Amino acid sequence: MRTSLSTPAASPEPAAAPAMPRSDWATIAKLLPYLWRYRWRVGLALGFMLGAKLSNVGVPLLLKQLVDSLSLKPGDPQALLVLPLGLLLAYGALRLMTSLFTELRELIFAKATEGTARSISLQVFRHLHDLSLRFHLERQTGGMTRDIERGTRAVHSLISYSLYSIVPTLIEVTLVLGLLAVKYDIWFAGITIAALVLYVSFTVLVTEWRTKFRKQLNELDSVAHSKAIDSLLNYETVKYFNNEDFESRRYDESLEKLRRAQLKSQSTLSLLNTGQQLIIATALVAMLWRATQGVVTGTMTLGDLVMVNAFMIQLYIPLNFLGVIYREIKQSLTDLDKMFTLLERDREVADAPGAPALRIEGAGVRFENVSFAYEAARPILKNLSFEIPAGKKVAVVGPSGSGKSTLARLLYRFYDLDAGRILIDGQDVRGVSQGSLRRAIGIVPQDTVLFNDTVAYNIAYGRPGASREEVEGAARAAHIHDFIAATPKGYETMVGERGLKLSGGEKQRVAIARTLLKNPPILIFDEATSALDSRNERAIQAELEAVGQNKTVLVIAHRLSTVVDAHEILVMEQGAIIERGHHEDLLARGGRYAQMWRLQQSGGVAAEQPA
Repeated sequence: MRTSLSTPAASPEPAAAPAMPRSDWATIAKLLPYLWRYRWRVGLALGFMLGAKLSNVGVPLLLKQLVDSLSLKPGDPQALLVLPLGLLLAYGALRLMTSLFTELRELIFAKATEGTARSISLQVFRHLHDLSLRFHLERQTGGMTRDIERGTRAVHSLISYSLYSIVPTLIEVTLVLGLLAVKYDIWFAGITIAALVLYVSFTVLVTEWRTKFRKQLNELDSVAHSKAIDSLLNYETVKYFNNEDFESRRYDESLEKLRRAQLKSQSTLSLLNTGQQLIIATALVAMLWRATQGVVTGTMTLGDLVMVNAFMIQLYIPLNFLGVIYREIKQSLTDLDKMFTLLERDREVADAPGAPALRIEGAGVRFENVSFAYEAARPILKNLSFEIPAGKKVAVVGPSGSGKSTLARLLYRFYDLDAGRILIDGQDVRGVSQGSLRRAIGIVPQDTVLFNDTVAYNIAYGRPGASREEVEGAARAAHIHDFIAATPKGYETMVGERGLKLSGGEKQRVAIARTLLKNPPILIFDEATSALDSRNERAIQAELEAVGQNKTVLVIAHRLSTVVDAHEILVMEQGAIIERGHHEDLLARGGRYAQMWRLQQSGGVAAEQPA
């Protein structure tokens, strides 16, 4: 359906009140139910993680024993041979256990991570299809897909960093602090705690400060991506107006803003990393100074010195990435929140609780006092009433902007009415399930958009699961089988993105074929033959007449010659029906319809396009 000034593309939805920002804990709370179904895997993974950390903490303890064993008295060669060999084997075993437990943890938990990401992504995908036409006419595809992509990646990052980095580090810090406090004087634990507190505080403060730069970076990235996608989707329009340089400049402006934001983000990251290294270096020097004093005074052995140094290295290696981990977790929470916010977007048009399926008993359609506006200040339909008797054809004609195509959108329940009712066999469309309603209606739109797949796939989309014979039968009825058969790949020919590899007439016939394959009791032809030449139009018009037999048909017409046999013709202007009747009656009245007929017959002025 072609967009006119009366369509929602030109009438943006009133801005909703900005939602209160969700806290990080609230975002985590929304994620937990998805993980709960894998709770036994989470528990087992945590067990393996604890085993890995106990093994890791055991390595410096064993290293101390190994170093101290090398200080045995000369003259005891048997002990010198046996004891270090056993310690070396134990050291290797602990290293192996650390890696083994880590790999088992990741293997066990991979299904939980992937399953959670899959569940959330699928739910968002289904919800996007449930959102109203208004949302999809206003959305920017590139930016939205970027948000979904980042949200899905955030699930992996959040689980990975929290379970594989934060929790293990906390466990290891607790074990090491306990050992240092019990085995040596309190200074070792005190220096470690002070360094950890200072390190974490500095990291959190600087990362929080950097978050605004990261958010700006993501927003600019989405804008640049959206502009690139929008330009490529409108490739032909760019070529028509020779605007490649203009589009490149537009895209480059976004890339330049993105570059500046990336440089700012990188400079603040360098500041964070330098500060972290200064704190780590200071703490290591203090610990080693204390340990060296202990060795000199005889209260500590060389093995103790090696053990303390090993503990510090093991602690600060994961802490060295704390800034990155904290930033990534914060960013993952932000990205996940965006996806959850999308998931919470109001559906606008929703089924009533327990809505029954539509019961077809002839498929008679009635519009009763229907009023509708995309914007409250600009009504489109005004107290409009008409009926399409079961098995009959009613045509709607009139100038652009009169609201003709809006009738089809309302019948499909893409929007809910402001006033009045639409009934099918006496059932209000708002009281039945949308799935059953749309199964009962088929449409051939004026502007056909196809999937970037094969011709066979696009025709079979009218009834997934249809056999090849049924697909070919629909193609023959739409007079496109011969064209398809003549192509090198036949029905496996790819149509290109949005069907751009096919001509307008070929796309139109594919759309007709898939609607014929659907075979619904109610048909809508919104300029169904507008892209066809006269010969093919006459042939397909005859097929449409045959298909429309015993079906309820709404025809939105541009060429009046295609609706002369309609049960009733409605002439619309400015959202109201100004004339109605049979073709001969309307001509006899000499009104607006008769004027349009004379203009088209004389070929002097092209009739207006449908609204």
